[in-house]
Amino acid sequence: MSDFWLETPMREMTSEQWELLCDGCAKCCRMQFVDEEEGLLMQTDVICYLLDEKSLNCTDYGNRTKLVPDCMQITPDNIHDYYWLPDTCGYRRVAAGKDLPDWHHLKTGDRETVHKLGFSVRDKVTPENLLGGQDIEDRIISWIPIEDSDEDLDQD
Repeated sequence: MSDFWLETPMREMTSEQWELLCDGCAKCCRMQFVDEEEGLLMQTDVICYLLDEKSLNCTDYGNRTKLVPDCMQITPDNIHDYYWLPDTCGYRRVAAGKDLPDWHHLKTGDRETVHKLGFSVRDKVTPENLLGGQDIEDRIISWIPIEDSDEDLDQD
């Protein structure tokens, strides 16, 4: 497969090409909430109940936005709203006109590389249905200032 992500504007990608940009890190599937008073996005080490904890694949991808109304559906039109995604995120990198990381599965041919190198949430998170009544606020792992958009992202 050619380096389509470097050659094809993101709005001209097929849905298959767009989906392939995902590196499978599952950082977008962590539970998070906004502290309006502090102006912070609080990220936790808790993942959506639909995410398989080992494979990091959604167990009901086709229905995820119906089952989990807050589930993100990243598109070329809204990627700019997700400034808090990691700099390694394939969607963010392509939107910013950058190449994918060397460890990305489209470069290595191996979807496990993201996990082997520690760029994913595998073995670092707990599914929300296994919290056992624990307060999610006790599971905060990062605080990110809320921004309006990501100025590094191309608007193609």
